[in-house]
Amino acid sequence: MKVILTQEVKKLGLKGQILEVSDGYARNFLIPQGLAEEATKTKIKEVQEKSIKEEKKKSNEKDTAEALKAKLHGKKVEIKVKTGAGDKLFGAVTAKEIADILQKQFGVVIDKKKIDTGDPIKHIGNYNIKLKIYPSVQAEIKLIIAPE
Repeated sequence: MKVILTQEVKKLGLKGQILEVSDGYARNFLIPQGLAEEATKTKIKEVQEKSIKEEKKKSNEKDTAEALKAKLHGKKVEIKVKTGAGDKLFGAVTAKEIADILQKQFGVVIDKKKIDTGDPIKHIGNYNIKLKIYPSVQAEIKLIIAPE
């Protein structure tokens, strides 16, 4: 019997997958538990159309991420901060501050969680910052920390 999984089932498959399983397994376990539904022609077509839409959406997101990478990769960003003795900062430069500067300078909104500073930035100098725009797309910018 062909079924469409409505949830992920261990050792069987992922949500939305169309599988051939034994009649007893489908009628006595998968369907009553709400883990699957019987695969009719219309439901199979719906699942295929939905997967095509998801692929297009992912493709568009990746294209947008690539365009953002092209806009930001290799750019220099300067932040002026208050310093103490020995070129040490009062506090640290955070990912939120970097995100705010990127928005002001380039008009780009990047979530602070996607900015990888490595170690905390507590000294004046030049830093290479990685921006994780999309799972397979990363950009790198140069961050210049200068005294006010």
